[in-house]
Amino acid sequence: MKKLLLIIPLLLLSHTVFGQFNILNAKDPSEIGLKNEEQKKMDYSLPLPYPYTEDRDILWGKQVWERIDLDERFNLPLYYPTDTLAAMPNVRSLFAALYHGITSGKITKVYADSYFTQKLNLDEIKERMTAIDTTDAGKDQLADEGKVDEQYINHFEVNSETIEEFHFRGMWYFDAKYGELKYRLLGIAPVAIDPKGMAAGMTPDFVEVFWVFFPDARMTLHDYYAFNPRNTVKPIDYDHLLNARHFSGIIYKEDNVYGDREIKDYIHDNALRQLLQSQEIKNKIREFEEDMWNY
Repeated sequence: MKKLLLIIPLLLLSHTVFGQFNILNAKDPSEIGLKNEEQKKMDYSLPLPYPYTEDRDILWGKQVWERIDLDERFNLPLYYPTDTLAAMPNVRSLFAALYHGITSGKITKVYADSYFTQKLNLDEIKERMTAIDTTDAGKDQLADEGKVDEQYINHFEVNSETIEEFHFRGMWYFDAKYGELKYRLLGIAPVAIDPKGMAAGMTPDFVEVFWVFFPDARMTLHDYYAFNPRNTVKPIDYDHLLNARHFSGIIYKEDNVYGDREIKDYIHDNALRQLLQSQEIKNKIREFEEDMWNY
């Protein structure tokens, strides 16, 4: 018991020190945000593992796809910072954290669709994120001189600033073993303006850049932090933030007999009715748990 009482304060202290990003103890600006050797030795923090769930314990379940609008104030911690030069180390936008995990090879389960059927490699991901277009002056130069100067080439690229929203795929299920309704996040997709459409001069649509299988990204997201507006020295790692559903989303699709069609496919040109239908799906999920305790 004495050892336990001693360990608990140490764990709390180490978490506090790490959260401050070495601001007060740095002897050089380059040391801000970096852990010293003692802090590294004490850092045993890992993503909290999911408990194994038997299929027979899942009494009821429903998969939903949600749209996370980054213009919504509650979701701003997922969008900022877009300028990493002004940010603390490891404080990144959600897209920057995911993309760094992909380019570093830490996240490998990346797909073209939310059902995780078509896997993408790094070259395919980069190709989906970039596009180039030659201006009219560049085309004239190509016809006259057989070459095009860089100044006549427009580059379109997906980055943290161009991300408009995220799409989340997750599952609500009733765990009979614990007698409670739970949520498990399955996939994340950043959504941006289509660079191919911009390069072609068309009115660009929003496109899902890629889908990441969330369990494969947890370790990477645990190492990156979202800005905490309530306490700037206590950032929240993305694994904790997303598992706690600290975001505001609108359901745009649920699994159904019609091939998982989206709400907009059966409610046309009426944003209010689409929003009400999304809320109706949420209410059905909430009411299921309440009805479980009615006798």
